[in-house]
Amino acid sequence: MTKETGSVEGNGKQPLVPYWVKVVIVFFFGWAALYATRTILNPIMGDIESAFSLSKAQLGLMMSIFFIGYASMNVPAGMLGDKIGKKRVLVPGVILFGSLAAVTGMMPTFFLFISAWLMVGMAQGVYYGPQYGISSEVIPKNRLTLGSAVINAGMAFGTSIGYYISSYVVGEWGFGWRIPFFIIGVPVVLIGIAMAIVIKDKPKNDKEVKGTAEPFKFSSLFNRNLILAYIIIFCSIYGFFMIITWLPYYLETARGLTGGNIAFVASLVPWAAIPGSLFFSWLSDKLGRRKPVLLMMLPFGILSTAAIVYFDSLPILYMTLIVYGIVGKISVNPVLIAVVANNAPKQSLSTAFGFYNFVGMLGSILAPYITGWLTDATGSMNIGFYFAAALLVIALIATYLIDESNLPSVDKAAKNH
Repeated sequence: MTKETGSVEGNGKQPLVPYWVKVVIVFFFGWAALYATRTILNPIMGDIESAFSLSKAQLGLMMSIFFIGYASMNVPAGMLGDKIGKKRVLVPGVILFGSLAAVTGMMPTFFLFISAWLMVGMAQGVYYGPQYGISSEVIPKNRLTLGSAVINAGMAFGTSIGYYISSYVVGEWGFGWRIPFFIIGVPVVLIGIAMAIVIKDKPKNDKEVKGTAEPFKFSSLFNRNLILAYIIIFCSIYGFFMIITWLPYYLETARGLTGGNIAFVASLVPWAAIPGSLFFSWLSDKLGRRKPVLLMMLPFGILSTAAIVYFDSLPILYMTLIVYGIVGKISVNPVLIAVVANNAPKQSLSTAFGFYNFVGMLGSILAPYITGWLTDATGSMNIGFYFAAALLVIALIATYLIDESNLPSVDKAAKNH
């Protein structure tokens, strides 16, 4: 392997832990920080609804506002990372969103609350492009999907941690709904400091910037497979964020669950996603193809999303949440990451990943508000889940259209790496 992957130190010795493994670990904690910060809000939506006298649409707007900020920064941060160095963009963003999370908990009015929450979203928005730009450069190609899956597993841990912090601190122990925002800030800042220590990304010199900037054209982000990847991730992210945003509220209001029970049931999705993402990523690397794996996952995603609200039985609800976790967005994303890495311009990976995530996160902007609006309009949350399932049908159609005829065989890829 090359020195770029961190497999050989400057003195010629093999390091105890390869650099790319260190990168995977620290980025795992990065995603745990992002998702824990986001999901501390979900179990206390009822408390915030009462505190500020909100409608369901306004509740959804809280998360939509967050993701507007998040998505707005994806492409600029990716381009800036390609220009001045990915680490220089990524690390300050992590430290900033941890600090701003604590500030959000101090806000006395709904307007100031969502304004601070918007800024948390913007600070988180700089993470995706530079992070996957760095990891795609340093992870060996025959480990890319699996490495991305381990990084993505941080999303599952973070989602569950966020649920448990709010559910227990507020629902079980009786503290005020603002306290979880203060609790989450400290570990996030520490993770940002750890990234500053571990990551070796260096800013490009003027010659490198000139050499990489001139050939890049924005139109290169719109080849067939990339467009299809954008469609798939949009539909997948819409369903995922509809579920993680509204599931705790749905479990409380429609299924009668409370406190720690909500955290446990809602956490079935992210915990099931960990073995699911690792298995499907391993399978994708083994096959050397992404399309067959996606075609295997998406039909189950469609059925499980609709089944969450279709059946009244709680055991069936638990089973469908586990199935969705195994095949849902957290498992789909590392496979699509490989699609983007295989089809994006190599000199602008950070920009490409930033745009990919920007398109996908448009789904996260729309999902909370549309679901809230549909609930207000129909008096039932069920239609929101059915709409998300319908979007996954579109993702399945897009997957059929992916062209992987240009990829090398698995044997050739193994020999090259």
